[in-house]
Amino acid sequence: MQHIALLGASGSIGRQTLDVCRRHADKVKLVAIAVNSSLEFAISCAREFDLSYVVISDASLASSVPLDAFPAETEVIFGSEHLAELCELPEVDCVVNALVGAVGISAGYAALRCGKRLAYANKESIVIGGDLLMPLAAPGQLIPVDSEHSAIFQCLAGEPADSIYKIWLTCSGGPFFGRSRAELAQVTAADALAHPTWLMGDKITIDSATLMNKGLEVIEAHHLFAVPIDTIDVIIHRQSKIHSMVEFSDGSVKANLCAADMRMPIQYALSYPDRWEASCEHLDWHDEAPLAFARVDEEAFGCLALARAAGRTGGTAPCVMNAANEVANQAFRDGRCTFLDIEAIVSSVMGSVDTAPVESLEQLAEVDASARAAAAALLGA
Repeated sequence: MQHIALLGASGSIGRQTLDVCRRHADKVKLVAIAVNSSLEFAISCAREFDLSYVVISDASLASSVPLDAFPAETEVIFGSEHLAELCELPEVDCVVNALVGAVGISAGYAALRCGKRLAYANKESIVIGGDLLMPLAAPGQLIPVDSEHSAIFQCLAGEPADSIYKIWLTCSGGPFFGRSRAELAQVTAADALAHPTWLMGDKITIDSATLMNKGLEVIEAHHLFAVPIDTIDVIIHRQSKIHSMVEFSDGSVKANLCAADMRMPIQYALSYPDRWEASCEHLDWHDEAPLAFARVDEEAFGCLALARAAGRTGGTAPCVMNAANEVANQAFRDGRCTFLDIEAIVSSVMGSVDTAPVESLEQLAEVDASARAAAAALLGA
């Protein structure tokens, strides 16, 4: 029986993790969750799963909770500074980090330092802090939850690291596949949030539309699998049935195929190295359409090239890029900039904020703040 702490429980990954916990209640026990401000959701989870701990990051809500809202045995803690404490609980075996954005890095760092298994969906913290996090991870300790990186992880099982020729990172192409830059200049946030395949949170859905999400995944794969940035090739696969592929030095290719359902990689991160009965549908491959591929148009979708550049530079460059993107992404959702402005803002901030080798979480926090301030200034905020 694994005892799990789930960070970001009310988000898309968090809710699907709860589905896996329900499906396999004989194998996993949820003992703690963290949410940002979803009080009613947290109360419901505490009652359903008999939680020992709940962290609500928005400390301003402390006065809004009736004394009898949570079960008597549930300890309720307010403030995001307590996220790392959940990861350090002696009764927790595995931390599922489904937080969105750079906020998740301290919790991931704490989990790895304590020797917990870390099921990782918080790609941004690997992107900005991979130089700090990966040296802490023992083999099999950090298991990726992103569908693409779970696929690569599974394809590499039993394979020598020096046999990798290329990683083929698949990409749905988002809602704007095939559009020109002139057409992209006219799209709205509502257009961008209409993803053709995946149901995700708003931030990651916009990143998918700009292809920044795929750029973040390139850097994430670079850290997770210790391969150069240019060993990772992004390829459009609209059907989202092949979740990624690894090509080996002898020319053979392994691919991971399954339904477009995040419960599969979430479950594998919890079950590894075993496989449990499926929490999602089995596909009937007789009925599936032919699998097809296409090249990415990096001239139209320049965020992917910016991410690759940040990954090649290394150090704090990915932190600068990620911070600027988070600010611009939010501004687009708020109607304060255009779709193409996201790329322009990230490019400008990357050119104006100095970079250095990564040294500490405190340094990354300072770089992150500087890049956010630079992006906000460009937006006139």
